Amino acid sequence: MQSDLVERVRSNPKFQELVTKRTSFGWTLTFVMLAIYYGFIMVVAYKKEWLAIKLGSGVMTLGIPVGVAVILSAFILTGIYVARANRDYDALIAAIKEDASK
Repeated sequence: MQSDLVERVRSNPKFQELVTKRTSFGWTLTFVMLAIYYGFIMVVAYKKEWLAIKLGSGVMTLGIPVGVAVILSAFILTGIYVARANRDYDALIAAIKEDASK
């Protein structure tokens, strides 16, 4: 009984669509985050004088807001994924569940 349900879900074209969309979007966001993170690390490794540029007359350097931006980008990308999952993937999952229950 359970394997029959699993097979019906796997053979559903909406399930294949869900897997394809979610996987490609996940990898896209992963590459964006890796580019941001390794870009920051490359700047730290090879052009750290850029990050040492003082902002104003205090102790603030350019590296601090850039570092915070790297961290915030992870939160933003996570929010983008969650928004898309709630908008697109949940509807597909509901349709798959409905098809499987028939």
